Parts: sequence; structure tokens; C-alpha cells
Amino acid sequence: MHIHILGICGTFMGGLAALAREAGHRVTGCDANVYPPMSDQLQALGIELTTGFGAEQLALKPDVFVIGNVVTRGEKFPLMEAILDAGAPYTSGPQWLAEHVLQGRHVLAVAGTHGKTTTTSMLAWILEHAGLQPGFLVGGVPQNFGVSAKLGSGKTFVIEADEYDTAFFDKRSKFVHYRPRTAVLNNLEFDHADIFADLGAIETQFHHLVRTVPASGRIVANAREDALQRVLDRGCWSEVQRFGARKEESGTLRARGEPQAFDVLRGSLKVARVEWSLIGEHNQLNALAAIAAAEHVGVSPEQSAAALATFQNVRRRMELRGEVAGIKVYDDFAHHPTAMRTTIDGLRRRIAPAERILAIFEPRSNTMKLGTMKAQLPWALEEADLSFCNQAGLGWDAKEALAPMGAQAVVGADVDALVSAVLRVAKAGDHLLCMSNGGFGGVHEKLLDGLRDKFGG
Repeated sequence: MHIHILGICGTFMGGLAALAREAGHRVTGCDANVYPPMSDQLQALGIELTTGFGAEQLALKPDVFVIGNVVTRGEKFPLMEAILDAGAPYTSGPQWLAEHVLQGRHVLAVAGTHGKTTTTSMLAWILEHAGLQPGFLVGGVPQNFGVSAKLGSGKTFVIEADEYDTAFFDKRSKFVHYRPRTAVLNNLEFDHADIFADLGAIETQFHHLVRTVPASGRIVANAREDALQRVLDRGCWSEVQRFGARKEESGTLRARGEPQAFDVLRGSLKVARVEWSLIGEHNQLNALAAIAAAEHVGVSPEQSAAALATFQNVRRRMELRGEVAGIKVYDDFAHHPTAMRTTIDGLRRRIAPAERILAIFEPRSNTMKLGTMKAQLPWALEEADLSFCNQAGLGWDAKEALAPMGAQAVVGADVDALVSAVLRVAKAGDHLLCMSNGGFGGVHEKLLDGLRDKFGG
């Protein structure tokens, strides 16, 4: 089969392309900007890439066009208009994946507002470590594997289950296509304000996912989340394994100890101990979710804990990009206020109390650009010593939103202004934590270059 993918350089569609190529299909694709790292990964697989969405690509005559959710109707996407005019066959990425990759496999889907990529990677590594040879599709690059997607030769397939919409012609969440037997519901908050009117609308989509899990399946649900309980209260037909309770609950998995080293308890019974390199209570919860999901396919908590001891986090999750003159520069994908707060908290727990955290961030997601959560930013950043916000591209005033923080918050007109402001105050022992779900204008290298110029080395 020849498939031509529109929007191929996105993490999901790029992973789909890699899976299709591994399965022996001919794969081509296009995107507005053909850019690394995904472009490099795809070209290494022999996938021909085209820049832009020109109508001339209709002449490729693939068996089917696979449409990413970046594509909309109108003049920005002449290829899509040509496909519709010609009556050419097309489908969405999630639908193609469900029909050609997931069919007949035990799908373990990881959903939630935060931690999907990390938890999916943990779960895939646990199953690999246990010898199950899973397939997987992750919205990032798990360092244990070095690739974002793999078919695997075993029965299981682990997938990051995004609640974002499927395509312009299918406004259901992507995850309703995956039909999991094991579904992780990691957490649930309001996000994607460009798609959903309120939290209730997202809860409805999560319940659509719950409806697809068979009676013999398992739903792994965060016990701390009222929104998830509301979802399950709408109707649940599968076994529920809860995790993350703050106090003892019969049958519920919980953690006792610090995030870097903790016992896993079921009720009052210790069933495993995790000692690893990750930090933050959010990763402790991610680990519990992965352990509970892996147990559903026969991997014991002890086996899971042994795998997590060798787990290497996903790229761009508290990734140390460099150090100059005793100043460390990190890259992290956090972009929702809750994720920013937990990321800062995780770093604060790890470093000496006297060391400073300089939080450098850009409100880049569609939700943040709309200003829907700007009032939560001072709360998200309160554990940082200083915060630096990129104003570029925002339709709201970041200085006004951060005014409650006083002199602790600095707003820059663009990335270069932000870098200059950070370099003026950076000193030995500082931790420069850059948070964005995009490239952030190369801020990490600009900071490292600036530090070398300032301090030498």
C-alpha cells in the first residue's frame, strides 16, 4: 500500500509513518515545514518528504491520503481541496493506525492531561524489559529505545492516547479509535481551549474512551482526580485499578517514600520498591500507573520496578542541555501551568535549598496563547526564584498577568531579550529551567553561548 501523509512531521504522524514503513508500506508525506528531528528520522527510513501542501501532490495517486489534524479546509491546504474535489480516498491518522496496526493486538493506551509521553515510555520499557517485545507509539523519543515508534513482534502495543481532535472531518478525540484493553487515565484538567469549551466537554471524550474498554479490560485511574471519578461515575463496565491514593485504600496502589526511592504498596502490603534517577511526585505517580497497567498483561510489580531502575526519561523531560561556570541549563516540555509547577517542584526537591531556579518559559500552546490560564501562572511559578516569560506571539499582556509576582518576574519582547535578561543575573550554582512545547527559538544554545561569553569556557 502507498500512503501519503499530510502533516507528516508532527510527532504522532511521524511515528505513524515510521510504523507504516516498518510494516512494508510505501510512505511519502508533506508538511508546511519539513524540519528536524522528525524529518531526519523519516528520511533515514527512506521516506520521501515534500515541503508544503501543493495540489500537484495529487498526482502521486497513493492508495490513500492520511490526514493529520494540522490540516483544515481552505486556501492554506490546496492539496486537501484537490483530494476532496477528485473524490480521492482519505482517512485520519488514528483511523489508519487502528485498522492497519492495532487490529488484533492488546492495546495499552495512556491518556491524561499531563505525563502521557513519559508514562507511555515507562510502560513500553517495562514490557520490553519483561521480554514481551511490545510495539509502541510515543509523542517523543524514549531514550531507552532511541525511536518514537516501533511495530514490535509481541501481542502488546503501547500508545500515547491524546484527547486532541482526530481531524477536521472527525472532531472526536484521537483515543476513541484505539480500542484499548488496558486504559490508563493519568489525570484530567482543562486544556486545549481551542477545541473544548470547558472541562465537562473533555470529560465527555474521556467517557467515550471508557465506553470502548471491554469487560475483561482494565482501567487504571488516578485516585486523586475528581474529574476522573466523575468520568467513571457516568458508567464503567471494566475492572478499575486505582493508584496514587494519599492514604491506605484497599486494593489501591500507592507510594511510600521520596520520588527517587519509594515502596509500592497495595493497600498496606509492600509489593515492590522503585529506585531510579527520575525526580518529582508527578513521575512517582506516572510510575504507579505504568506498574498497574503492566500487571494487566502479566508483568509483576517487582519486574516493573526492576525495569524502572534502568528507565531513561524521554528527551525534553528535565533534559540537561549543558553546564557553564557551574550554571546548568535544562530543557523541559512543560507548558500547562500544572505541569510547570510540578516540574519546578521536582527540581526544587533535588537541588540544595540555597541554589536558585530561574524559570524561563513561553506560553506557546494554543490554550496558553488564548490566555485561558494566564491567571494560574503566578501559582505555577511560585517555587522558582526568578521567572522569565516570552511575550512574543501572545494576544494578552504577560506583564499584567505576572504582576502579582513583582520583581520575581521578567517579561521579554522576544527570545533574544529574554536571554539577555537571564544572562544579566545568572550566577554560579543557578539552574536555568527552560519550559516550552516547541523549539523556543533555540533559547538553550543561546543561553549556553551567552554564558560562555560571559564567564569563559
